[in-house]
Amino acid sequence: QAHGSRPSERRAPAVARGACGAFSFRAMAQRALAVLGSFVSVAVATQKHWAVLVAGSKDWWNYRHQADVCHAYHVLIERRFHPERIITMLYDDVATSRMNPFPGKLFNFPWPCLEEAVDVRAGCQVDYSGAQVTSETFLAVLRGDAAAAGGKVLASGADDHVFVNFVDHGDVGIIAFPQDEDVLHAKKLVETLVDMHRRGMYQQLAFYLETCNSGSIFQGLLPDDLPVYAVAAASANESSWAAFCGSASRVAGRPLDTCLGDLFSVNWMTE
Repeated sequence: QAHGSRPSERRAPAVARGACGAFSFRAMAQRALAVLGSFVSVAVATQKHWAVLVAGSKDWWNYRHQADVCHAYHVLIERRFHPERIITMLYDDVATSRMNPFPGKLFNFPWPCLEEAVDVRAGCQVDYSGAQVTSETFLAVLRGDAAAAGGKVLASGADDHVFVNFVDHGDVGIIAFPQDEDVLHAKKLVETLVDMHRRGMYQQLAFYLETCNSGSIFQGLLPDDLPVYAVAAASANESSWAAFCGSASRVAGRPLDTCLGDLFSVNWMTE
């Protein structure tokens, strides 16, 4: 799918709406949940856990990516990740968009009642925003290169656990970033993960990738002996699914005319 376009991914089935705040979600990410569950339980026990969360898009039509990442931030905080060890990158233009009927707020679900709606932007710490969100900055953060990144970076060690969650558009062999023509190729990303391990930056790394054709980023490239658990939202040859789109993208009865989340992301975070 073209980066920066209106959402055209295959959309999630309609969400069953019950009483205020009650929803039924289709279980789509059981394997991802199992991996993250074991990863988090070990990480919390050792108090050596780091995370890098990235929304690689901008503009109102990509609302869901920034909502996904801020939701993920809160999920990790609830699981006792230290905020100083979570690094977030998002353009951060959606909450303040003139198209937002709820200025300053982001919702990852179609809440029927504003009183129960969860604003995921509230308390979501943003470390890199606007023009800082680039492929080179992302790689510098992963490498722990503060001089190149210009801000907070991974400072993990050989016994630590790292979680990376990237949400955006993609195509075969590439993932996209907000600026035109800024893409990260699969080979360069995998080389960075290999180099990180060689330099003792993690014991285990879990990577959740939410883009179209996301399976192509790791398939046939990730070494079998590298302790990286890569989970893709789609195979190498299919689109990922957006969720809560069109008439379902309503909060407290007000239409947002976008998609509020991505199916893979909202499922692993809500189960």
